Amino acid sequence: MTTMTPSTVLAKAAGGRRVLGLSPLTWLFVLSGLVVVPFVRLATDSSPLTATTTFTAAILSTCPIALAALGGVWSERAGVVNIGLEGQMLLGTWGAAYFNWYYGAWAGLIGGIALGVIGGLLHAVATITFGVDQIVSGVAVNIIAAGAVEFLSKTYFSDITPNGGPRNLSGLYALPTLNVGGLDGWLADLNAKHWFLVSDLAGLLGALVSHISVVSLLVIGVAVLSWWLLRRTTFGLRLRSCGENPAAAESLGVSVYRYKYVAVLVSGGLAGLGGAYLSTVASSTFTVGQTQGRGYIGLAAMIFGNWNPFGALGASALFGYADALRLRSASSLHSLLLLLAIGLVLLTLWRLWQRRIRSAVTNGVIGVGFLLWFLLTDTIPDDLGGMTPYLVTLLVLSLASQSLRMPAADGQPYRKGSAG
Repeated sequence: MTTMTPSTVLAKAAGGRRVLGLSPLTWLFVLSGLVVVPFVRLATDSSPLTATTTFTAAILSTCPIALAALGGVWSERAGVVNIGLEGQMLLGTWGAAYFNWYYGAWAGLIGGIALGVIGGLLHAVATITFGVDQIVSGVAVNIIAAGAVEFLSKTYFSDITPNGGPRNLSGLYALPTLNVGGLDGWLADLNAKHWFLVSDLAGLLGALVSHISVVSLLVIGVAVLSWWLLRRTTFGLRLRSCGENPAAAESLGVSVYRYKYVAVLVSGGLAGLGGAYLSTVASSTFTVGQTQGRGYIGLAAMIFGNWNPFGALGASALFGYADALRLRSASSLHSLLLLLAIGLVLLTLWRLWQRRIRSAVTNGVIGVGFLLWFLLTDTIPDDLGGMTPYLVTLLVLSLASQSLRMPAADGQPYRKGSAG
C-alpha cells in the first residue's frame, strides 16, 4: 500500500497526463461518435437520430442531470459523498416555483439555488462537523427534503387558483431564450437534406442556436468554470487535496473543514439549480416529486465521468440523448441498439490494444448480444422503452468502472487535528 506524504499529496491531486481531464478512451469515443452516429442514421434510415428536435429534447433532459453531476464532482473532490443530491434537487424545484410565482423568473432561479444550498448545509453540518456517516446523512437529506417539499407545497400552493394546488403549480414565468435569426432556419433546411455528417452536425448546431434557454448555456459555463477552478487554481488544488489526503493537506496549512464546507454548499447549490431547471425551464410547472430520480442519475454520471466536470457533462448528455430518443420514436430507440453494438466493438478493440483480454472478451460478448438483438427484432417493447435510458447508463457505467479512480479519501470521515 502506497503512503502519501505531505510533500506529494498536492502533486497527486494536481492530476496527470489527460486532455481537459479526460482519458484517451473518452476522447476516442467522442471523436468516433461524430462518424458512428451518422453512419447508424443512414444504415437504419432513422432520421430522428440526429434531428434538431431530438437534440433539443436531449438538451432539456441533460441539463438538470448535468447540474446534479457537477454538484457531485465538487463534493466528492473534497472527500464528501453527497447521496443527498436528489433531495437538494427536490428542494430546488420547490424553491424555484415559490420565488418564481411571487417574485419573477430570475428570482425563482436564485430561490432554487438557495434551497439547494440549505440542503447542502444540512448534509455538511451532519457529516463534516458531527462526523455522521455520509451515506446515512445523504439518505436522511433525501427523506427530509421529500417531506419538506410535500409540506411546503400544501402550505403555500393550496390556495392558488386556478393554476395551483397542493401538489403542483403551473403557469410559472419563463426565462429568456436565445435565437440566432436566419441561422436556425438555414440549419433546419440543411438537417432536412440528410447528408452524411453535414446534416447531422447541422441538427446539433440547430438545437444550440434555436430558442435555447440561457440557463442551458449557463450549464456549459458552469462545467467550464468548475473545471478551471478545480484544475487550474490554487483553490482547486487545495480542495482536491482534501479529497486525496486531508491529514497531509492539513499539515500543509490547508483548512480542511472550510474547503469541505465550501464544496458541499456549492454541490447543494448546483443540485438546487438543477431542480430549478426542471420546474422553470424544462417545463413551466412544478410538481411534487418532480426529479424522479435524476439526482441519482447525476451521481452515476459523475462516476462515469471519472469525477471530472467535462466527463460528468458528457455522461449526462448520454442519458439525455437516450431519453430524447425514447420520447421521439420507437424506431429511433431500436437504432440505439446498433449504436451500442458498434460502440462496444470499438471498446473491445481498445481493450485488445491494451492487452486487457478479459475485459475485451466481456465487451465483445455484450456487443454481439446487442447486434443480434438489433438484427432479430424490429422494435423495442414499449414497457422496456421507458427503461432504456437507465439501462444505457447502467451498462456504460459498469463497462467503464475498471478505468475509473475516485478520490483516495472520498467518503472517509475526517476529524480535525488527525494530521498530528
